[in-house]
Amino acid sequence: MPIKAAQQQPTSLKPQYLTTPPPHQLPETGFLRLWQITGSAKRNIPPVIPIGRTSFLNGVKSGKYPRAYKLGIRTTCWKVEDIRALIAQLGNAA
Repeated sequence: MPIKAAQQQPTSLKPQYLTTPPPHQLPETGFLRLWQITGSAKRNIPPVIPIGRTSFLNGVKSGKYPRAYKLGIRTTCWKVEDIRALIAQLGNAA
């Protein structure tokens, strides 16, 4: 009796750029979108930094938080390294 080949698990149909790391686990390098930093109830993503969207953007504007990078007309992101440094800075302030 022939042995059946192992069935492959179905792969995710989401493009790679839409997938996010598990909660509170940042990639080593790359960029993060605003909803990945401040969380998104719609996408069921917990926040990396517990702050509201508007408060975070006001902090960026005032220079308190890292500057954003524009990847396109409607795409704004932050370097993971900058967000890691911000988390370390906020952790040392407490």
